[in-house]
Amino acid sequence: MQSPLFAFTEAQTQDRYALQNPQLLRVALSGHEDVLARKGSMVAYQGLIEFDGEYQTPGQRMARSRTGEGLDLMRCSGQGTVYLANLAQHIHVMDVDHDGLTVDSSYVLAIDSTLHWESIAVDSQFGISGSGKYNLNISGQGKVALMTSGQPLMLQVTPDKYVNADADAIVAWSSSLRVQMQAQTHSSGVWRRRGNTGEGWELSFLGQGYALVQPSELLPPQNAVIGGGVAAQFGMGQQGARGQNQGNIFSN
Repeated sequence: MQSPLFAFTEAQTQDRYALQNPQLLRVALSGHEDVLARKGSMVAYQGLIEFDGEYQTPGQRMARSRTGEGLDLMRCSGQGTVYLANLAQHIHVMDVDHDGLTVDSSYVLAIDSTLHWESIAVDSQFGISGSGKYNLNISGQGKVALMTSGQPLMLQVTPDKYVNADADAIVAWSSSLRVQMQAQTHSSGVWRRRGNTGEGWELSFLGQGYALVQPSELLPPQNAVIGGGVAAQFGMGQQGARGQNQGNIFSN
């Protein structure tokens, strides 16, 4: 039996997290430390691996119901190798250190069980909740696997060089950065329908750290219809594009 497919064999490495290819993550489990993965992201595994729904604390459940931000995870434990993927998204492994990482939960594929996360609010100087108002702050020591639509751009932020990013394209940033949400031009601009310019909210990052941007903006998900009403037409609320995109990383 011969085929070019046999070139795509298992990655030979001792690393806990390793990319089998840009869209497929290989995680090695030794029986000591579990990994928390996005529900339904397992595509294959070898060895004695168990999968269980991850318990959420009352505080996490309350924050999820209030903000819509949280992690739907399964616990992978045992000894062996598990392969994770989600809609052929590009996968990137990052180390979380003392600076911490702030990320939209939709872009998290896997996370070390030793890390801690909580929902935080992104400042809005106009007091209007658009895309990205709530995110997850991940802290501790460990690794997290993020997903992007296409190859991303990592932008460095310094005290003399701040960065602005579309709120629909930003994936994650250093928790040490100061963040402000604002309309693309001025306060009245947010009330224009997105169809006029295609631009809406943006996030401004100041301080010292990094911001990760993907080459894709918020789009309606597969087989979804955006609801009616003024809020939906401006891309806001549960009837807007973001509300309809929950759990669909391909179009987030």
